[in-house]
Amino acid sequence: MLDHLIKGATVVDGTGAPAYTADVGIREGRIAVIGEVTEDARTSEDAHGLVLAPGFVDPHTHYDAQLFWDPYATPSLNHGVTTVAGGNCGFTLAPLNPDRPEDADYTRRMMSKVEGMSLVALEEGAPWSWHSFGEYLDALEGRIAVNAGFMVGHCALRRYVMGAEAVGGQPTEEQLGEMLALFNEAMAAGAWGLSTTQSSTHSDGDGKPVASRHAKPAELLALSRAVGEHEGTQIEAIVAGCLDQFSDDEIDLFVEMSAAAGRPLNWNVLTIDAAVPERVPRQLEASERARKSGGRIVALTMPILTPMNMSLGTFCALNLIPGWGEVLALPVPERIARLRDADVRAEMLRRATSKEAGVFRRLANFGRYVIGDTYSAANEGLTGRVVKDIAAERGQEPFECLVEICAADEMRTVLWPMPTDNDPDSWSLRQETWRHEDVMLGGSDAGAHLDRMCGAPYTTRFIGDCLRGRKLVTLEQAVKMLTDDPARLFGLRERGRLEVGWHADLVLFDPERIDAGKATLVHDLPGDSPRLDSKAIGITAVWVNGVEAIRGDEVSGAVPGKVLRSGRDTRTVSTR
Repeated sequence: MLDHLIKGATVVDGTGAPAYTADVGIREGRIAVIGEVTEDARTSEDAHGLVLAPGFVDPHTHYDAQLFWDPYATPSLNHGVTTVAGGNCGFTLAPLNPDRPEDADYTRRMMSKVEGMSLVALEEGAPWSWHSFGEYLDALEGRIAVNAGFMVGHCALRRYVMGAEAVGGQPTEEQLGEMLALFNEAMAAGAWGLSTTQSSTHSDGDGKPVASRHAKPAELLALSRAVGEHEGTQIEAIVAGCLDQFSDDEIDLFVEMSAAAGRPLNWNVLTIDAAVPERVPRQLEASERARKSGGRIVALTMPILTPMNMSLGTFCALNLIPGWGEVLALPVPERIARLRDADVRAEMLRRATSKEAGVFRRLANFGRYVIGDTYSAANEGLTGRVVKDIAAERGQEPFECLVEICAADEMRTVLWPMPTDNDPDSWSLRQETWRHEDVMLGGSDAGAHLDRMCGAPYTTRFIGDCLRGRKLVTLEQAVKMLTDDPARLFGLRERGRLEVGWHADLVLFDPERIDAGKATLVHDLPGDSPRLDSKAIGITAVWVNGVEAIRGDEVSGAVPGKVLRSGRDTRTVSTR
């Protein structure tokens, strides 16, 4: 007898093959039968007019902490994501040195700063009961509703071995040996691979460059070679050039790391903008060179434009514009005084539009900002209005106008920059770039930057756009890009396709309605901390390992997810 039977669905199997109509039966967590099914089932449903696809795979999340207080990885699971990759960008919650209990506090403060997670939620929502990476994975086992695999973060490895010297110091030969032993232990426990960052935007809770930014190429290559000693492993890496265009040295480093491991290396995020036509060819040069050197470099890119909530009052992407951080870090009265100085504003604008600002130049057109929530009588009626219109009425320059609006709210005003790359030429360039064999959809950062952005709904929004919007790719191709492509990159065993015998990670949706709702601020984290959430539209149900986890955008309460461990749950994707 089947556990559940889905009757008459339009099956889009994840391979890119044409859709077809069939019944799909689930038994003991797997897809038992596809076709015209006559076998009895304990439960069944009529899915005529609905699409049944493999569960989506999100290749870049930061759910490392959130899964402890939210085992459903919301809103990703709501939007059909059944498998998430965590432990990215060099940041993980383990390993923690048992001889230094203060390292847990350092890690929490770092994660709060660099990944925009609520410090209160980190302190109150996770048990912090582990030391080894294996103990961290064990702490999640049996209590999550999604499948989750984790890279081991370079910052945690360095901190464990070197302590405070991890920031600014270089490991001795003995310390590098300890780091490699610790890394191999994590890999043996099931870590998916190494994640590391050398990005200039990544600073710890003390405002200092995070530990892995101090690593020299020899250290990175030693760890990369260790990746290649384990089955089913990967590298994920970030450098400063990921934000705009790689330097020659950065391309060399990525190529050497991937070739040394004999494993794919993925990075994020490839920003596609027709106004900067030289960016995509430059970024993909790394991929072309890697293939010639026995490696593979995969660029993650988002298929939607993710709105970002900005503020002059709290840490956000504006702080990462060169020269802006020191001004925006001042106490509010001093910050307002500095921002009201015309010379200071002129210098900030100059730097925001300079080459050194890289991709953050996109944030410098302040006339295109939309005013969000306001908090003072002086700003009454401004919500939803565009700054350039307000500035014209007031006879002010846009940035000056924006500063005055924010000053009236004591810097609490919510700002929404309108995207500069929402033009036909940019969408045409995206369509072309997605065809590249080393470009993959992803980079949601789900679980991070919680009150600033909500990238998790990219799956439903993209499919809705493919069905009823720009229609840049077919439904079959869109599903493949969200399922089989990332599953094959990570070497996931029997996941990513709708195939008999494979794990029953499934999403059932209405093609006439599938979409994502507007991002709204909710206060549902531990400590009543805020985050942006987005409702799924048109998702009928989501199954993880054959168990219903979502029905009509509501979680079922079941926790059928698995901690996916390298080797056991992933196979090697060799580049040699």
